[in-house]
Amino acid sequence: MNAELQQFASDNYAGICPEAWAAMAKANHGHVPAYGEDGWTQAAADAFRTLFEKGDAEVFFAFNGTAANSLALASLCQSYHSVICSSSAHVETDECGAPEFFSNGSKLLIASSADGKLTPELVRTLAKSRSDIHFPKPRVVTITQATETGLVYSVDEIRKLSATCRELGLRLHMDGARFANACASLDCAPADITWKAGVDLLCFGGTKNGMAVGEAVIFFDPKLAEDFDYRCKQAGQLASKMRFLAAPWVGLLEGGTWLKNGAHANACAGRLAEAVADLPDFRLMFPVEANAVFLAAGEDRLQALRDRGWRFYTFIGGGARFMFAWDADPARVDALARDIRAVSAGPG
Repeated sequence: MNAELQQFASDNYAGICPEAWAAMAKANHGHVPAYGEDGWTQAAADAFRTLFEKGDAEVFFAFNGTAANSLALASLCQSYHSVICSSSAHVETDECGAPEFFSNGSKLLIASSADGKLTPELVRTLAKSRSDIHFPKPRVVTITQATETGLVYSVDEIRKLSATCRELGLRLHMDGARFANACASLDCAPADITWKAGVDLLCFGGTKNGMAVGEAVIFFDPKLAEDFDYRCKQAGQLASKMRFLAAPWVGLLEGGTWLKNGAHANACAGRLAEAVADLPDFRLMFPVEANAVFLAAGEDRLQALRDRGWRFYTFIGGGARFMFAWDADPARVDALARDIRAVSAGPG
């Protein structure tokens, strides 16, 4: 089948980056032990420990983000616990109840947040709203880096959140579906915005960073990882041919491809935002800090863009969301910008 013209509705539209593909090809030789007892899985786990400067970190591999986040949260909770998250968090809006399912009922406590970020004040308000035995006991805070609105938590913001969590006896989980984009945006070491800032557990996204499938679950405190391998097996996340989940990570992490991919996607988002910033009827809904651009416009303008062949989603705030991946073509970004400008100049 012929590929369509590049679209920016989702960074999941992109294919596999060459480095991940090459690593999979290298892994596809001969027979090796199954269920993670292979050299590729060990190499990928060690690469994460090196990247995060955490030699005792425990690393697990899952097929997708829903499983990674849901199992990670379940590992921190009992069924009578609750998890504090933003109202736009993926675990709340797009996981089909998986966090509650895998935790046997842990409740999500939703903080209303216009920009998708949690703050210490929001966390404290929810955590202290009830303390009686009739209410699920708060146990975990989960934040998304970068957020569903394309914003990035700074090192200082994460430190303040983690300090609040420690004060309240809560664990801090990070959904890093676009963690590479956040690191590229902040230009900081991965350790600085995770365990050094107080994050207990990270789900590092590979799918949106250039892999076909695969997320890594990284426990910075190895004690928290007890029996997590059993959770993965029970949930159908223990790959028999684990080398094909692990090898692409080796391709991404060795040589810094993961960060290069994130930086390129971010640059393309910035390119579009700059090109349309002066238009009166296409307004940026959020600052562009990672690989997402949200544009608010009238439905007639949005439909005119669709009529020109562009695909996009409007499920966050009603505006058009454009997401840029590792392979975003700057020429195609410019084509989108030209069409947005043409639509803007059209009859009102």
